Amino acid sequence: MTDHDDAVAALQRLGLSNYEAQVFIALQRVDSGTVRDVAQLTEVPRSQVYGAAEDLAERGLIDIQQSNPIQYRAVGIEEARTRLRERLEREEERAFEYIETARSERTAEAETQEDIWTVRGRDTIADRVKQLVAGADDRVVHGIRAPSMLDDGVLDALGAAADRGVDVTAVSANEVVRERFVDTADVTVRAAPDAPEDQRSGRVLVVDADTLLLSVHGGPDLEDHEAAIWSAETGFAAVLVSMLDVWFDRHLQEETER
Repeated sequence: MTDHDDAVAALQRLGLSNYEAQVFIALQRVDSGTVRDVAQLTEVPRSQVYGAAEDLAERGLIDIQQSNPIQYRAVGIEEARTRLRERLEREEERAFEYIETARSERTAEAETQEDIWTVRGRDTIADRVKQLVAGADDRVVHGIRAPSMLDDGVLDALGAAADRGVDVTAVSANEVVRERFVDTADVTVRAAPDAPEDQRSGRVLVVDADTLLLSVHGGPDLEDHEAAIWSAETGFAAVLVSMLDVWFDRHLQEETER
């Protein structure tokens, strides 16, 4: 693809048709031109130049001189940039006004849906963990299998939640993971029983009483192919959270008895 083709494609993404983009670019190469001039500079048929030029004029991107033959002249680059930007902003505003209206039409009688979402990729999952932790009101429990699953962003999010009064607990069988919290005094760190036979488990996140994220990995090591399910403020998540709480309480009791 040539630079010209790239420019045409870019203008199309800004809302012009293929013919409009070609005519506009052609008119940038001359002070002014007739339909014949434009057709010679482009691959646009002469019969299509008229319509493309009229549309460009309506967009404020070219001027038309009613002479014989008709002359066309493109507006300046900065003026064209401004016109296209304003048009995009108007279209964006119109689209999102409709979307907001559509969302507001949801009724209280609508069927409740137990939303369970899937996310893939280490960075994407870490971003979801940070978002869920940021929304915590009362508590966060984060089980972390490997150091690679605890990047600085997640560590900072857990620390920030603890700083604002959320009860934050980090659980891991990996000593390196636990050592990452040495400088995060408000986060409670606990050891978890290792499960060497379970080589696919990744991380678990519990937020408050009804938000849960669970991940697994399918690659040859802990760095590859992590995928997770998460659900927030749903009955599904609340049931699993209560089951995890039972396991966690039993583990703490066993740890205390030892």
